[in-house]
Amino acid sequence: MDITVRPRTAADERIVRPFLRENHSERVARLGRIEHPLEHPALVAERHGRFAGLLTYVPGDGECEILTLHATERGQGVGTALIEAVERVAVERGCGRLWVLTTNDNVDALRFYQRRGFRLARLNPGAVDRAREGLKPEIPTHGNHGIPIRDEVILEKQPTAH
Repeated sequence: MDITVRPRTAADERIVRPFLRENHSERVARLGRIEHPLEHPALVAERHGRFAGLLTYVPGDGECEILTLHATERGQGVGTALIEAVERVAVERGCGRLWVLTTNDNVDALRFYQRRGFRLARLNPGAVDRAREGLKPEIPTHGNHGIPIRDEVILEKQPTAH
């Protein structure tokens, strides 16, 4: 597989900022607030020595949130490597809960996270509608597979070291 994961460094800025922009993740609306992923810790994945993906996270009191996760190519193991790495970080920080928020239309993410041990934990009905109205008007009304984007879905797991 030849995937390595490491903490983001200042030298990564030239790649990471445009990568987040391309993935519509320079600003993330969630839980009624805007977050800026570049203000949070991040893990960088490299495959064969080249940038392959990024995971930003928000460490908290006893928990850790995955804020963004994007790979340059799907199905190559990059997302899984990043999840395993953030789980190690969460365990090292003593976090008993690792969680992520996605939207109701993102069936690929729902499948991805559940296959990696995450469980559906909470639904915030209408949260995306409210975020679109008051925080981030560029959120589209319809997403993957033509599904209306309306709700936030939270998945969680107890992190384990890999």
